[in-house]
Amino acid sequence: MLIHPFAHDRVFTRADLIAEGIRPKQITRAVREGRLLRLRRDRYMFAASASGVDRAVRIGGRLACLSVLALLGVFVLDAPVLHVHVERTMSRMRSPDDPRSPLRPAHRKDVVLHWSPLRGEGATLGCVPLFDAVAQAVRCQSARAAVATIDSVLHLGLMSWAEVRSVFDALPARYRVILRLADGIAESGPETLLRLLLRRAGLRYEAQVRIPGVGRVDFVVEGRLIIECDSKAHHEGWEKQRRDRKRDLAAAALGYATLRPLAEDIMYRPEEVRAAMRGLMRASRRG
Repeated sequence: MLIHPFAHDRVFTRADLIAEGIRPKQITRAVREGRLLRLRRDRYMFAASASGVDRAVRIGGRLACLSVLALLGVFVLDAPVLHVHVERTMSRMRSPDDPRSPLRPAHRKDVVLHWSPLRGEGATLGCVPLFDAVAQAVRCQSARAAVATIDSVLHLGLMSWAEVRSVFDALPARYRVILRLADGIAESGPETLLRLLLRRAGLRYEAQVRIPGVGRVDFVVEGRLIIECDSKAHHEGWEKQRRDRKRDLAAAALGYATLRPLAEDIMYRPEEVRAAMRGLMRASRRG
C-alpha cells in the first residue's frame, strides 16, 4: 500500500536531519539560504513544491483527504482547497503560508480541517495514511464523486478490494452504498460518473466493449449507442480527433450512433448529458 506521495515531500525533524549526517550548523545555513524550509518548530522540508504538504505542516497538521489523493493521481471531482488533518490536542495552528501568523477565519475558506483520529498505519509527518485519506474522501464528497474516487483507487492498484472494504468497515453503515456502486473497471473519473448516469437513467449498457472494425469503446448503450468519454481529446491535437472520427464512421456503418460528451459536461452538467442520451435513444427507436 502506498502511504505517502513522493520522497521529495518528506518532512523531517531536526533529529532526522542529524541522523542523515547533516550537522546543526549546516541545518542553520541551509535554512538561511532557502535550501531547507523550516515549516514550523522542528519541522523541515528540503524543497517547496506544489504538493501542499508544506502548507499543511505549517498549519500544524498533515496533508489529508482529497489533497493526498489528488497528489497520488486519484480522481477527485473537486480539490481546490487544502485538506489538513489536525490532532485534537493541537491548539496553536498557523497560517499555511506564514508560520509566524495564526490561522485566521479568513484562511478557513481555503482550508478544510479534519479532526477525527487516524485509523490507518504508516502516517508520516507530512501525510495521513492512504486508508485515512480514502475514508475522509468518502465523507467529504458527494456520493457520485466518492464512487468515482473509489473506482480510481482500485483501477490504479493503490488498494485491493479487501483493503477498500476495510475502509468502509470503519465508516458508518450509511456509506456502504458507495462501495456497492463501485466496480474498479473505469479508466477515468468521468467514465465512472457516466456509468452512474446510465444506471440512474435505467438504460442497459456494457462497459469497455470491443467492436470489430471499430476497436474498444467506453460504453455501448441499449445495443446501439456508443458513448466515449473524451476527457483528453481537446488536448491531444488533430491526429487524435482524426482517428476518433474514422472510428465513428466505422461505427456508423455498423448501425451505431456515437456520443462524445466532454469530461466537464459529465462532471458538472450531468443533466445535459442525460438529455442528450435520451434524445439519441428516442431518435434510434423512431428509426
